[in-house]
Amino acid sequence: MKVGNSITPKCEKLTNVQLRVQWDNIDWRKVEKHVNRLQIRIAKAVKEGKWYIVKRLQYLITQSYYAKLLATRRPSQNTGKRTAGIDGETWSSPETKMKAALSLTDKKYVAKPLKRVYIEKYGSKKKRPLGIPTMYDRAMQSLYALTLEPIAEATGDRISFGFRKYRSTHDACEQVFGCMCREDSPEWVLEGDIKGCFDKCDKISCIMNCQCAVPSIWDDPTEVCEDGNVFV
Repeated sequence: MKVGNSITPKCEKLTNVQLRVQWDNIDWRKVEKHVNRLQIRIAKAVKEGKWYIVKRLQYLITQSYYAKLLATRRPSQNTGKRTAGIDGETWSSPETKMKAALSLTDKKYVAKPLKRVYIEKYGSKKKRPLGIPTMYDRAMQSLYALTLEPIAEATGDRISFGFRKYRSTHDACEQVFGCMCREDSPEWVLEGDIKGCFDKCDKISCIMNCQCAVPSIWDDPTEVCEDGNVFV
């Protein structure tokens, strides 16, 4: 049915009580199952090299009501849920979460600047800069992460464990033990750390690499870098 033919008045909006009930009655198992089904299809298409199918499925996820519910729930449940961005908003109530999920869209979307704070760096007197996005921007990042995670898992290194879903430190320790327990195992392990890696890296190149996976995020990569921060 076309929106123009609807008999519902345009001024009518869901009340806070209705939003709360709607959020509290969400079947999260059904939501996760629906999104996971699309992600499995993306991973399968990546392995088969059918990138045109990958693009279509990614579009379906970014427009999916269930995916938007998951994207809204993720930033409102992690450890930084009480930390607001520059707009001062925190989605602490069911009605605000439901309202955010219904308003989540990438049409004419422009991310807000990051809230810059400095935290103490362990073992040093220097402070580490930390950029805090708004809750809405975090939800948009989570929404697009749902489309990128299947690609990362399908193309990622089999023995990499950093920032990988369903992988932990124990898995990395098991891999290290398997490599070091043999008689012909190396005697030394080299640990390296690149100083200021993300501060010095070419952000345009990073954006272009991401653009290969989701080309609809940025139209002109040269216009999204500002003061060393990447706005998507």
